[in-house]
Amino acid sequence: MGVLSRMSYVVRSKINAILNRAEDPSETLDYSYEQMRDELQEVKQGIADLTTQKKRLEMQKRRLEENIEKHNQQAREAVNQDREDLARRALEKKKQKMNQIEDLEGQIASLQETQDNLVEKKDELQNRIEEFRTKKESMKARYEAAEAQSRVSEAMTGAGEEMEDVGRAIERAEERTEDMEARAEAMDELQESGVFEDALSDKDSLDRELEEVRTSGEVDAELETLKAEMGKGSTETDEADAEADLEDLETESETESESEPVDEDVEAELEELKDEEDS
Repeated sequence: MGVLSRMSYVVRSKINAILNRAEDPSETLDYSYEQMRDELQEVKQGIADLTTQKKRLEMQKRRLEENIEKHNQQAREAVNQDREDLARRALEKKKQKMNQIEDLEGQIASLQETQDNLVEKKDELQNRIEEFRTKKESMKARYEAAEAQSRVSEAMTGAGEEMEDVGRAIERAEERTEDMEARAEAMDELQESGVFEDALSDKDSLDRELEEVRTSGEVDAELETLKAEMGKGSTETDEADAEADLEDLETESETESESEPVDEDVEAELEELKDEEDS
């Protein structure tokens, strides 16, 4: 096999494969049905044309038959007038007309036979078309049912191309969603740990913590002031402050007594005063 032959064979095989994939049985059956109906219409048109031609020949035959009767009368009248020559001429024309009628009758018979054959074929073709139409509808119904069943099966099993694309789309969406969730959690964790500094601020983490402490203290002080103004100061806080002050005073007294020397004369005088008071 030569190169050109192989190329031609490959091209024809490719085209045939493409046509097979593109062919829709329902559309093909409908097209075939329409073609058969067109053929039937052509047969009917041929029968109509043939019948018209036959009618024309029949009309021509009737006119010739009328002429024959006319020539008979002419021949009789000529004989009555002793004009044998005129009678002969009338009979000759009659003979010509009869020959023409004979030819027309043959043509008419041939046309009638052809017409009968066409009518018979037309009836046969019409019956075949009706049978084909019934079979076509049945085949279309079977094909559509099989196609629907195939689509349902592919959808349920996920074997169809569209369902396969949907499955891949869902997988991609799940992967992207998981990536975004992981990224969001990572950003939150890094933000809480202070790894990311505010791009618009020149403060580091220590400055921010000190500022938070200072802000908290200011808020507490303002809250105490507000409570004092409204007469809702904390009693427990006052008692705690008083106990703290008392402890500070006792501590200071003990410190002073330990730090200062004891005057013995003063102590003696104090003892005497106590004895006098007792007596």
